[in-house]
Amino acid sequence: MMKKLILGLSVLSVIAFTSCKEDASKKVEEANVTAAALRDAKSTKFPVLEFVESEHDFGVIQKGKSVETVFNYKNTGDAPLVITDIKSTCGCTVPEDWSREPLAPGKTGKFTVKYNGSGANKISKTITVTANTEKGSEAVKISAFVQELNPIAN
Repeated sequence: MMKKLILGLSVLSVIAFTSCKEDASKKVEEANVTAAALRDAKSTKFPVLEFVESEHDFGVIQKGKSVETVFNYKNTGDAPLVITDIKSTCGCTVPEDWSREPLAPGKTGKFTVKYNGSGANKISKTITVTANTEKGSEAVKISAFVQELNPIAN
């Protein structure tokens, strides 16, 4: 009699746990599908980082002379633009003065790039802007022809 009672309770428990598990998994699946659909609908709206000019040529500069330029940009997309980082290919080129605040669609922003005049002859440096755009990063470039200083003749 005791074996039948234990067997009966065991079967009842298995049925109860199995039926709860199926209901819970259906709810989780439905919740995941809904969340994924909302996420995918939002992911089609990206900010677009559009530069007024994506390249700047300083022309001929003297070796060691620091120069700087400003890159202006606009968010032409459908979502707020967030720039998380701006880096150069080397330490001789330094991006500065950029906002980490979200930039609404249609609004403009800018950042400064300083180059210390190191190197020789034709130089080209790439500045990578990391943002929440569809690509994840955009690039601008600076270039110059670095000329050696002429020694003073005696």
